[in-house]
Amino acid sequence: MLHFSDAEFESRLERLRAEMAERRLDAVLLFAQDSSYWLTGYDTFGFCFFQCLVVLADGTMKLLTRSADLRQAQHTSRLNDIVVWRDRGGANPAIELRDLLDGLDLLGGRIGVEWATQGLTAANGRLVEEKLGSFATLLDASDLVPGLRVVKSAEEIAYVREAARLTDLAFERMLPLVREGADEAALLHALQGTVLAEGGDYPANPFILGSGPDALLCRYKSGRRHLSAQDQLTVEWAGVKAQYHAPAMRTVVVGSPLIRHEELHAAAVEALAAVEEAMRPGRTFGDVFDAHARVMEAHDLSRHRLAACGYSVGARYAPSWMDPQMFVSGNAEPIRADMTLFAHMILMDSDSGTAMTLGRTYLTTDGAPESLSGLPLDLVVR
Repeated sequence: MLHFSDAEFESRLERLRAEMAERRLDAVLLFAQDSSYWLTGYDTFGFCFFQCLVVLADGTMKLLTRSADLRQAQHTSRLNDIVVWRDRGGANPAIELRDLLDGLDLLGGRIGVEWATQGLTAANGRLVEEKLGSFATLLDASDLVPGLRVVKSAEEIAYVREAARLTDLAFERMLPLVREGADEAALLHALQGTVLAEGGDYPANPFILGSGPDALLCRYKSGRRHLSAQDQLTVEWAGVKAQYHAPAMRTVVVGSPLIRHEELHAAAVEALAAVEEAMRPGRTFGDVFDAHARVMEAHDLSRHRLAACGYSVGARYAPSWMDPQMFVSGNAEPIRADMTLFAHMILMDSDSGTAMTLGRTYLTTDGAPESLSGLPLDLVVR
């Protein structure tokens, strides 16, 4: 099943070819699953093994993969030329990649490589360097496809909007379950179950859900507890459609909010407003972070905030739904219209044991960004 039109895929390929011509590349070796999906529709978790999508300057594409993904590629992508390397003791698929490239007359050519991806482990990367280092000139092209993916097409935006609908619906169905004695497992079930029941997908990373002291954590961990009469619950989740993500983040207070909860929430709302003002064409990802940091500093919260306040989102695979473009200090990546960006205000006061988070996904425009979530920004108290 292809999620996009032929015209959409052709446009993506032409944009890639234009960038390859600009860099004088004869071919690119795509190891990132996100890149293969974006370019061809190929949808799999088989990237945990060695596989490579070879794209030539003339637009020819060949996939090197394992037998387990042969039908996966045939059923989910536009690819017609699929080469299978055989699993066996001592197998070195980099040799078969070199032979494939040799058959394409790429000896001595300029070849871009996606090195910075979980789709190419350090061990496999060493095999590629060993077998191709003297075969061709290898150039780092890790930023090539991510740079093309960051601005979304109309077809992509439609999927992100649907993902955002699932984001809101999941939270709305979970929230009535939040009360004294509630099992965290039931809350996670409501979130993920809603996304799946409504036709969505699994997320690229697990939802974050922690209460009590664990509300100060920014990652999923195993283990469950039941909510106390006075508690705090931090949740980061995402609706997902056709692998496109629309994350959101909230901290819910159970019982009566502490004064510190209210202080942190007020700062988070103010910082998010400052971020929205900075999230416009003509500004940069670094400017967005700086807007957030100034508000936190004004509230004397610099040591309780994080060193990033969001990132680009789109079609992503495990282990993370985060795109490389992040809101961090000094990031010169420009804000452009039709980006889908997740901004999160995360305050973790370990001195008092108080957590507060607030985040949602935006679509950038020629002016002010559009929030794709309709959830209110009020402090949520149960």
